[in-house]
Order: sequence, then C-alpha cells, then structure tokens
Amino acid sequence: MSLDWLADATRRPCTFYDDRPEQEEISLLVIHNISLPAGQFGTPYVDALFSGSLDCNAHPSFADLEGVRVSAHCFIRRDGQVLQYVPFNKRAWHAGVSSFAGRERCNDFSIGIELEGTDNEPYHEAQYRQLAAITKQLMAAYPAISKQRIVGHCDIAPGRKTDPGNAFQWSQFFNQLEQ
Repeated sequence: MSLDWLADATRRPCTFYDDRPEQEEISLLVIHNISLPAGQFGTPYVDALFSGSLDCNAHPSFADLEGVRVSAHCFIRRDGQVLQYVPFNKRAWHAGVSSFAGRERCNDFSIGIELEGTDNEPYHEAQYRQLAAITKQLMAAYPAISKQRIVGHCDIAPGRKTDPGNAFQWSQFFNQLEQ
C-alpha cells in the first residue's frame, strides 16, 4: 500500500522536490521545526518559503534565504492545520547534508515533517495529535518506518541542525503514537 497524499491535509503548490532513486524504500521519518521570522508563528512566510514565493525583502532575517530551494512533505501549524507540499513517494528537499545508520543523503529514503515552532518553545497539543495521526498512517503505508527510525533533524545532521529541539517531548509523541 502506498500513501502519496493525506486526505485531510491542505495541498500546497511546491516545485522543490524530485523523484527518489529507483527502488528506494521509504524507511525514515525526520521531524523538524521552523518559524519565519524565527520565533514568530502564524505568519505566511513558511508557506511562501516552501512554495517558492518568499519575498526575501519582507524581513531582514530573510536575506540569507535568497535563492534557497527547500521543502518538506508536510508542515503542521500551531493549531494543528496540516499543509502538504510534496507527495510522500517523492523526494522532498528537507534534510540537506545528512546521514542515518551509515547512509548519507537521507532525503533519498526519508519523509520530512516540519512543526511550526522553535527549539525551546513548547509545541501545542494539536501538533502532537496531528503528528501522531500522520505517523500512524505513514507507518502503515511504509512498514520500514519503525519507532527506531523516527528521528529529529538534529539526529541526522548533528552539529549542523538542532531541531526539533529541547522543547519537543519525544515521550509525549511516542505515547500518542501507541494510542
């Protein structure tokens, strides 16, 4: 069984993805966080970044995002709304330089989900609920994704990335995943 699009997610336009390598098994889920500007929630800027329409002059901190081509499969807002940019069977550009269990290029075999947040600001219950619900669907569709193969961006790019950060409650997420 394959799962390309979530039934309840809002589909958003995105061109920042491509085909996975042939015969590549999806076997890793990577959890990220993002907010634009940093620490501000509910803005249109994350959506614009993933849609390729971010006005880098809209905020001084966006200057380093000029020309950046990045995406995630899904983005979960603070209120639990889910936006999906890339079908799960395609390769989103979320992990960058990365490795897991001795394999580099995690984008080839992973799904990336972004939570609206920061490393140190508590995530909302609605986000944990949505993340757990999506993860259950992904684990059913892609059985190589096990609990041991659900990681933070910090785990596949140590020293370069810190998300989802100290505020992410792994035990709360895994408890919801088992319900």
